[in-house]
Amino acid sequence: MLLLQITIGCLMIAGTTILHVAGVVMIGVYLRRKYAQGDKTFKTMQSIGMLSSVTLALFFLHSIEIWTWAALYLSIEEFKDLAPALYFSTVTFTTLGYGDLTLGPNWRVLSGIEAANGIILFGVSTAVLLSAFRRIIQDSLSAD
Repeated sequence: MLLLQITIGCLMIAGTTILHVAGVVMIGVYLRRKYAQGDKTFKTMQSIGMLSSVTLALFFLHSIEIWTWAALYLSIEEFKDLAPALYFSTVTFTTLGYGDLTLGPNWRVLSGIEAANGIILFGVSTAVLLSAFRRIIQDSLSAD
């Protein structure tokens, strides 16, 4: 059973990572297009709009990833209903880990794998946000 958990966990990590990277690339394309449309100086409202768009897009990606893990828990019948599966997945993916819901002994390794998946992908998202913010700040300072 351990090998099955590790295999499923690795497949989930691969799938969510590919999804996340594809989303980040699409965000980059969006930013390049938006940047090319305007002058090289970002005004305050443009900056707010762009950073808000990036943040919301990253939240959307994380939501899909959390729902994917929840769907896995439903498919292996660790949860009977969507609400507890989604709650458990959210708490685990964000590494909050309340512990009020847990996986059974046959599947508990998956929760650690999901937590590792979440913390890495949140790190990627943080890097993307900081990069976008740095670009906007640099461009606004160079215009002065």
